[in-house]
Amino acid sequence: MIIVNTDFVPGKTIKEIVGLVKGNTVRAAHVGKDILAAFRNIVGGEVSDYTKMIAESREQSLDRMIEEAEKLGANAVINIRFATSEVMSSAAEILVYGTAVILE
Repeated sequence: MIIVNTDFVPGKTIKEIVGLVKGNTVRAAHVGKDILAAFRNIVGGEVSDYTKMIAESREQSLDRMIEEAEKLGANAVINIRFATSEVMSSAAEILVYGTAVILE
């Protein structure tokens, strides 16, 4: 599966546009991690637990988008984008979406 954030794949021709595909996940932090993050906010620096959680969420969202594209018979997803939104305090949604296509 080819995944790109451009609207084309160099050297390939789009044979068919299959449609919009997406994948998302919502993650919440543990209360203990929130307390540590609040402390880190005071003294400064990276909140590594959150960094890891968001990175894992992006990967899971990508996996879900790819699975949806494969179910539709696509062999590539072009023009992918990520979006993040706060669902509630200490919970965030990661959404990835793009256009599933069949390349020649």
